[in-house]
Amino acid sequence: MFITFEGIEGCGKSTQARMLREFLIKKGKRVFLTREPGGPKIAEEIREMLLSVANKEMLPQTEVLLYMASRSQHTGEWIIPELEKGKIVISDRYYDSTFAYQGAARKIDGKLIDTIRRYATFGLIPNITFLVDLPEEIGLSRILAKDADRLEQESMEFHKKVRKGFLDLAKKEPERFKVLDGKKRIKEIHNDVISIMIKELDK
Repeated sequence: MFITFEGIEGCGKSTQARMLREFLIKKGKRVFLTREPGGPKIAEEIREMLLSVANKEMLPQTEVLLYMASRSQHTGEWIIPELEKGKIVISDRYYDSTFAYQGAARKIDGKLIDTIRRYATFGLIPNITFLVDLPEEIGLSRILAKDADRLEQESMEFHKKVRKGFLDLAKKEPERFKVLDGKKRIKEIHNDVISIMIKELDK
């Protein structure tokens, strides 16, 4: 089973991914937790380029191709092998982030992104995608300005488009997407995740 967590900056998805991992391990499941961009060595090196504030001149075309390159290495070197071992793989971000950030916010054609996505991910699609939805002003307020990476430093309008992009994706694929209220307390969101996961594991 392949599970992904998505959402805007500061929504709390990383916390929820870690909490789900701990829950599943306690249930006796073998779990592999990872995150994007990054993962294996090559993907991590691309991550540094993508998020560095020194690379503000990066073109949208360059950005989308670098994300997909990182994702391809991550998927082929880490995710697919772990799935083949029978593990539950949880990824903090996956290709839906590209549709939201580079598609909805950067205005790169969605069909083009999807074509590259199919090639870069070897056709892998998450079984479940948890979208932690949160108003952009709340999410960004949780990030310290001094620690903000290149994308976190984008305008409020940019992050508003990202949020809408995620919600539009969830409407298109209601079976895969599980939308969570990011305004709830951390434990409450975790309980919502667990309720969904118990049903999915029983299928």
